[in-house]
Formats: sequence, structure tokens, C-alpha cells
Amino acid sequence: MEISFLNYLALAALVMLVAVTGGVGYLTLVDWRDRRRQEREKQELRRTTTPKRK
Repeated sequence: MEISFLNYLALAALVMLVAVTGGVGYLTLVDWRDRRRQEREKQELRRTTTPKRK
């Protein structure tokens, strides 16, 4: 009985570890994409607002 409980506990810990790692990876990816998008928008805004020289 005790061994099956420990196996269940170890499995639950593994599942939680995978879930937390996946969540951190997802948030990192979303943050990276958002920063990249903001940089692109900033560059485009600079290009459109910069007065053109003759």
C-alpha cells in the first residue's frame, strides 16, 4: 500500500514539474515574440515619422 502511494506521489510530482516547465517555456516564448513585435513597430514608427531629406 505504501509503495503505490509513493509511486502516485512521484508521478504527481513529475506531472507538476512538466506542467510548470511547459508554462515557463510558453510565457518565455510569448514574451520574446511580444518584444520582437514591439521592436518592429518602433522601427516602423521611426521610419514613418522621420522627415525625409532632399
